[in-house]
Amino acid sequence: MDKIRVIQQIQEHGVVAVLRGDSPDEVVEMAGQAIEGGIRIIEVTMTVPHALHAIEQLRRMYSSKSSSSDRFAVIGAGTVLEPVTARSSILAGAEFVVGPSLHPETITMCNLYRVPVLPGVMTIAEVQRALELGVDVVKLFPGNLYDPSIIKTIRGPLPQANLMPTGGVDVNNLGDWIRAGAFAVGIGSDLTKEAKASGDLALVRRKAEQYMEAFRRAKEQIARG
Repeated sequence: MDKIRVIQQIQEHGVVAVLRGDSPDEVVEMAGQAIEGGIRIIEVTMTVPHALHAIEQLRRMYSSKSSSSDRFAVIGAGTVLEPVTARSSILAGAEFVVGPSLHPETITMCNLYRVPVLPGVMTIAEVQRALELGVDVVKLFPGNLYDPSIIKTIRGPLPQANLMPTGGVDVNNLGDWIRAGAFAVGIGSDLTKEAKASGDLALVRRKAEQYMEAFRRAKEQIARG
């Protein structure tokens, strides 16, 4: 998928499932449940053993070129620390790359392949540097250090910045982040922790449904003004 279209899809669908697991199979199953629940943007972290296998399998199963809505998802790589892993992820099929910090060489690698890269930032200086490097969306991480008002604060001097809070976003505060102007939100352990604890991965689907409903309500409120 074209870089610009991937960015549009992230904004349109609004919720990114950040998936960590003990094996590629577990992550693929959790991703399937999240997709059934309505989440269309899937981030497989590189902390998963053999994570590239999970990305390859998910791209085959949920190609973004599919015309069937229930077989569509955008698959990306997360916790990418350096350019070698970024390139390997892209060659495995990752359509976007996410990092926990601002790493210029990783950004350069993704720009070379015209793949969206979302580096983690904590300060206005880091947001500015990311923009200078050609980043379209930055990951505000860890999001639990802030409240949604930080978006207005950052966008005061940098109104062109697209911010995706990740870490600490849950069903109860997702709407606050979206209404505050978040480009999208990243959902981590809150999406999967109950399912992992119980062994019932179907709980991921039910949680995903709750997240997407909260996202839809927030967007409707924005549209109504």
